[in-house]
Amino acid sequence: MKKQSFGYILFLSIVAAIGGILFGYDTAVISGTIGVVSAQFGLTTIQQGWYVGCALIGSILGVSVAGLLSDNLGRKKTMLIAALLFSISAIGCALCANFSQLVAYRIIGGIGIGVVSIVCPIYISEVAMAEKRGTLVSLYQLAITVGFLVAYLVNFLILNYVERGGSFAHPVMQKLFIQEYWRGMLGSETIPDLLFLILIFFIPESPRWLAVQGLKKERKESDWKYLLEPGILFAVIVGSAIAILGQFMGVNAVLYYGPEILRKAGLGGGDALFSQVLVGLVNFGTTIIALMIIDKVGRKQLVYWGVSGMILCLLMIGLYFWKGSAIGLGTGFLLTFFLLYVFCTAISISAVVFVLLSEMYPNRVRGLAMSIAGLALWVGTYLIGQLTPWMLETLTPAGTFFLFAAMCVPYMLIMWKWIPETTGKTLEEIEAYWKNRKHAYDSNVS
Repeated sequence: MKKQSFGYILFLSIVAAIGGILFGYDTAVISGTIGVVSAQFGLTTIQQGWYVGCALIGSILGVSVAGLLSDNLGRKKTMLIAALLFSISAIGCALCANFSQLVAYRIIGGIGIGVVSIVCPIYISEVAMAEKRGTLVSLYQLAITVGFLVAYLVNFLILNYVERGGSFAHPVMQKLFIQEYWRGMLGSETIPDLLFLILIFFIPESPRWLAVQGLKKERKESDWKYLLEPGILFAVIVGSAIAILGQFMGVNAVLYYGPEILRKAGLGGGDALFSQVLVGLVNFGTTIIALMIIDKVGRKQLVYWGVSGMILCLLMIGLYFWKGSAIGLGTGFLLTFFLLYVFCTAISISAVVFVLLSEMYPNRVRGLAMSIAGLALWVGTYLIGQLTPWMLETLTPAGTFFLFAAMCVPYMLIMWKWIPETTGKTLEEIEAYWKNRKHAYDSNVS
């Protein structure tokens, strides 16, 4: 690809990456609403878990159909569908009449999350040049962290305005941002969604998708049959394994329940939300670093160093909750390792996972294969969303974080043993790697 076209490719990648802002906002905004929604609707612990997890059910539904939609309708039309789903969800959450409606609209937003988590990285990987693909696909992860940060800031600013006695003359604004301010937190997603919706009309369809459509007319073998060939199937299995294991290493527990965990450690409500803003800032800043070095250092090296740091931080957080008061550890110790954990996560598994999943599958079945791996990711995310309150209560916070540390080990082993280094390789070269594994398998069994 010619150098002078990089600016245009960057523009296409940024537009697709805006889907990540919506992903991040919709995922993180929930953290500032859990307490007030639980109080208003009298939620039990199980219902609280359902409130957090219902959007993840939607994400599972979304990721289940995203591959088929993007392979059949195209990447661009699928992104438009996701943008419309986010609009319905944000407006519905702001205006819902009861808890059941709130859950329904959160599920619709979750479907949008599931769809963009597949189609946006795929689109970027297919328009990017090989030597810049890691950086460009990482824009999607950077956009997710922007969404996290914006959500944390919106939550903090709205709560701060309420606590300072702020008010609005208009009764609707008073209800949305003061009386039931969680509505304003959830509904503010409408603004970035409208930007995404408008900009999609200014980008073309993926050229690789268009090429595959031309080949489909000559094809007799089904995509599913091709997907089940030994080398390709193995790629789907290991991709799914790292996708689901990544969710059991504590990332989403911190994102969803960070304020609640920090409150248990003794921080006040406002301080806990401000600390979550710091988490968002570290996440954002570190992702920028990852974006700059991922095509130089390589995907696997980032994982090795980052996950090693995650293990250390998780053990220290567990130590704080286990013996912190006995050995004189203060909340500063906890917050330090919370932020270091976020740094290690953002520079490794968070930066790498969508890059790997978007580039490790053949053009012909990329949407379908990534949907399967994405389904594993969202099932893991749902389980963490549902189980974290139970684990914090039953295993204690210390036991929960020690468990997260233990789950880092199999992730590292899979990356070391079975995932190839894809840095600098074209999508076609990566496809050839998995096909060669198939031929090696055939030779071994013959």
